[in-house]
Amino acid sequence: MLAKVNSAAVVGLDGQLVEVEVDVTSGLPSMTIVGLPDTAVQESRERVRSAIRNAGCTFPGKRITVNLAPADLKKAGPAYDLPIAVGVLLSSEQVAVDLSGALFLGELSLDGSLRHTHGVLSMASMASEKGLSPVFVPAVDAKEAALILGIRVIPVESLMQLVAHLRGDMSIPDYVPEKDSWKAPEMVNMGIDMAHIKGQEHAKRAMEVAAAGGHNLVMSGPPGGGKTLLARSLPSILPWMSADESLEATKIYSVSGLLPPDTPLITQRPFRAPPLYGLTYWTRGRGPLAQTW
Repeated sequence: MLAKVNSAAVVGLDGQLVEVEVDVTSGLPSMTIVGLPDTAVQESRERVRSAIRNAGCTFPGKRITVNLAPADLKKAGPAYDLPIAVGVLLSSEQVAVDLSGALFLGELSLDGSLRHTHGVLSMASMASEKGLSPVFVPAVDAKEAALILGIRVIPVESLMQLVAHLRGDMSIPDYVPEKDSWKAPEMVNMGIDMAHIKGQEHAKRAMEVAAAGGHNLVMSGPPGGGKTLLARSLPSILPWMSADESLEATKIYSVSGLLPPDTPLITQRPFRAPPLYGLTYWTRGRGPLAQTW
């Protein structure tokens, strides 16, 4: 029997729809994954097999073929574990439910629990654009996925819990985001406050104009002139990011694996300050990142 489950891949900072096709047929027990998978995706065979068994289900002792479409898009990462497992259960008729409009994301542990997955925000954003809902994600990533409006986010603790939900034995409630999830945090210690820097009035004025208008700024001079000190004080006068800028910055952190599970939204402007040969360069550019070189 052929089963199809929706999942997603991350291309750059954006999500792209991936259809996971699973076919269980008679033959020698084997599991083959095609569709340009990387090593992490190939290894999902062992994770899925153990997770299904530890979830109280039966892993079919037949020939299993998994196709990740489109076949010309490289698939990377362990986020396909959950959709592959659901596809196996559907194809082996252990679960009978229409999942054509749902999206599944998540890495499985051997015991069937779901782990934190990178790039959930980008993939949830794609689900909203494609009209896919609900979105099943690991429980630790529910806050991150819920930042995207217009979709139902269902937090899943384990494959056993998900199977019970799909069979109708229990219901996993939708994740309801906190009312102040978009609230700007209180002012924190930025390290160096520009108000504490004495002198350099012309340089400080230039930095204020650059910070307010999003302009580029180049400071050059002899070592010890105060370029790095001024650059390090710049975050103390940067304005709070808008909602679009926060989502853009959060996508970067999420895709790169730098987003802490307990911090679903980046609200302070990231800032890096590597000095290079006495020349300091800062730009807000078109995005939320501030850099000095």
